[in-house]
Amino acid sequence: MCHPRIADLGASFPALLFALAVPRAGLDPAQALARVIDGAALTDVAAAAGVPMWLRKLPPEAFVRPIVRLLPDGELFRRQIANHIPRSPRFAPTWLQAVTDVAECAHEAAAVWIARECIREPRRIKPARLRLISLWSWFSVQPATFGHELIDRPWTPNMHIGSALAAADEWRTKIALHASLGPQPISDMWLEASHVAGYDFVPLNSTASITEEAVAMKNCLRTYGYNLAHNGSRLWSVRRNGERVATLRVACRYRDPLPNIVELKGAGNRDVSRDLWWAARQWLHTHDLSKIDMARRKWGTVPLDRDTWLSLWRPYWLAKRRIPEWLPVAPSRSALEAL
Repeated sequence: MCHPRIADLGASFPALLFALAVPRAGLDPAQALARVIDGAALTDVAAAAGVPMWLRKLPPEAFVRPIVRLLPDGELFRRQIANHIPRSPRFAPTWLQAVTDVAECAHEAAAVWIARECIREPRRIKPARLRLISLWSWFSVQPATFGHELIDRPWTPNMHIGSALAAADEWRTKIALHASLGPQPISDMWLEASHVAGYDFVPLNSTASITEEAVAMKNCLRTYGYNLAHNGSRLWSVRRNGERVATLRVACRYRDPLPNIVELKGAGNRDVSRDLWWAARQWLHTHDLSKIDMARRKWGTVPLDRDTWLSLWRPYWLAKRRIPEWLPVAPSRSALEAL
């Protein structure tokens, strides 16, 4: 209604019209509107409004919230993203938000990748998971960081979203283990290492030993960080002639206040022999079980290790020049679980 040239943007560049009608915080659209009325080129107006030119290909239905300035707009990015523009106007808002979030939290290559995956497998794209995916993909290309060291399967642009989600979850599990236990070994393993009936019982008292056992025995030991930090159990490796044959977990069973062998599994969580169970029982009962302090700490009362937390996320905060509220400076179990 202000001017026919502004109205023409509704057909020629809906994203630009939207950005001028619903400006983001800190943008005064007056200068860009004046350029439109003066007949300036769309590229000049878009630059004044901070609107990437590739958004011109999106339908009006894509725009449901102010367009952020952090969207990439390089020549290579424009060519790549053009291959993954959604055809459905109904799906366009979800697609644009996913690309925006990943571009902001990760990097341009990951933004192009999520654009493709949104088209290829739209049902697998969960907005709540994009922050974890973004962190994992960012650290995947930062080899000099602690976060990169904890990645077993790094992000690559040829990955499918299912594999990426699984790899990112594995990474978060390792982070939780390190942040729960910190760099120091567990000082009180309740029981003593020993050689009984031909088997060696070796303590898994550090993040490194737990990770090595989990990989070698193909089990889920890395998920026990929270439990170990709250004194819920202790983990042991059972070996014969130096070879790992089983993983053992000691904890309270039901109402019994004394230590019990609650799990004893071979590689891949396979059952073990009766003889091995008997050896484990013999080892357990070489100790005075009545003197072992197994008092559990109230769930949620043991803080994450601050030094580990800062070491993990500091490179990301510095690179992004901000500390997002969803990844705070203070170690937070709720923030980690929310990922």
